[in-house]
Order: sequence, then C-alpha cells, then structure tokens
Amino acid sequence: MKSETSAVETPSGKGAGDENFPVGSILIAPKLRPHVACFYAFARGADDIADNGALAPEDKLRRLEAFRQTLKGETPPEGKVAPAERLRISLAETEVPLQHGLDLLDAFSRDAVKPRTADWADLLDYCRLSANPVGRYLLDLHGEDRAGWPASDALCSALQVLNHLQDCAKDYRELDRVYLPADWLAAEGVTLQDLTAPAATAGLRRVLNRCLEATEGLLQQADQLAPNLRDTRLALESAAITRLAWRLSGRLWRQDPVARRVALSRPALAGHALAGALRELLRRGLPGGRRPAPARESGRAP
Repeated sequence: MKSETSAVETPSGKGAGDENFPVGSILIAPKLRPHVACFYAFARGADDIADNGALAPEDKLRRLEAFRQTLKGETPPEGKVAPAERLRISLAETEVPLQHGLDLLDAFSRDAVKPRTADWADLLDYCRLSANPVGRYLLDLHGEDRAGWPASDALCSALQVLNHLQDCAKDYRELDRVYLPADWLAAEGVTLQDLTAPAATAGLRRVLNRCLEATEGLLQQADQLAPNLRDTRLALESAAITRLAWRLSGRLWRQDPVARRVALSRPALAGHALAGALRELLRRGLPGGRRPAPARESGRAP
C-alpha cells in the first residue's frame, strides 16, 4: 500500500515508544492489542500531517480529508490511505463506531488552521476532539458501559493538557502553536515572547500553575475511572496511566517546562505505572473493592 499513500502521509518516525504514557501495553488483552495498534497508527499518521511545518494549511486539510474519506469507506483522489483503511477494517471487526477516528481528524484539522487557544473552555473543546476519543475508543473496544465516558474524558483531557504544558515553549518555537489560554496570558501580562525566554517569567509561571490547578480537577474525576470498569486489564491500564498523570502534574508544579522539558524518566514511568496497576489490583481483591476511589491529594506534593 505504500504507493497508494506516499502522496498523503508524512511520517515523522515517531512510534508508541516516544509517547509519555503506555500505548497498547501488556495490560491490554493480547487479542485487542492489534486493534489498539491500528488506532494508534491512524492517529500518529494524521497527527504527523498536522504537525508538519513544511506543509501549507490547505495541503494539510487535503491530506487529512483523504484520511477521512478512506475511514468512511470512500476512495480519495490520491488513493486509499493505509492507516485509515486498516482502522476502518478494525472498527468494522470490533463494531466500534467510526466517530472516534473522525473526531481525531477534526482535531488535527483544527491544528492546521487554528494556532491559538482563546480560553480554558476552548482548550477543553480541543481536548474533546484530540484526546477524549482515545479513551472512548478503548472503552467501546472493551465493551464497557458508556457511563464511564465522563471519567475517561477527564483523564484524556488532563493528559492532553499536561502534554501541552510540557511542550508549551517547543510548540510555539517549532509550530507557532499556543495551547495556553490567551485570556489567562493576557491577564498576567504575558506575551508570546515569554515562550522564547530561557526560563518561565513570573507571569507565565502563574498561567502554568492556573492550568495545573484546573487539570487537578480533571484528575480528581479521572480517579473514578479504573474502580468502575468491568474489564480488569483495562482498569489496571487506566489506573497506571492515572497515577502517571498525577506524577507528571506534580513535576510540572515544581519544575520549569520553559527552561527544559519536564518528563518522567523511563524507570519512573515503569515504576509508577506498576504501582498504579498494583494498587487497583489490590483494591479489586478486597471486599467492596470496586467502590469509587478516594480523593487524591494535590499533585503539588513531592
């Protein structure tokens, strides 16, 4: 299929191993991992187009439309796009709706033409398309009750915001893209030039903290996801990712993402993921173990 897709795809070379959080880890049932891999490859391929600085916005939209047409079972002028075709087949086999993939394409299309974020509500609306479909896809793939969507949405949105905070300076320098709420920046007298400074200014630090405080509210909701999932494997995966999100939030409170990228080391990723999964496993083994999780303390604590 390479010849059919070379006119559309712009692969960055990134893979699941480059992500901050586990993608299709061993906690996912083996029979479902190939489907998760299809969804990830689709998202990665479309995201690479949106992030390609050598492409004009209209060219990005054209290429993303080819993804959309292929996913819907149509044949675009350039020919079917391999990752979208594989996902279309996977979704048909698993009876998961196309909408999750279509929502991602809407987010990447927004990235192609809308480089600024008006306010917190605008940022969450972007997360609704760019992040929340991933969690909803996984819940649908596992046959979970959609009553779990709000907690899943909260986790996915929190992960997206944390990623934006990690990359706030890089996104502006390399992509001319700013996800920090413009009204919060203006309220603190922050200009875009602050994102090119060697370290966060006092005003920018206050904006970052305001984003983190709002994100903690999302993570409090996300804590209720794993305990209420029926599938144990998915619950362990969710608990691991939620713990990692809290830990990354804590680091972003204490460290400066403008001075250097704030991230968890590979050993820390593995250790905290294991701890989160084991905590959920223990809870499930106790009487009444599938009760709502207790409220988490602020990520500001070491």
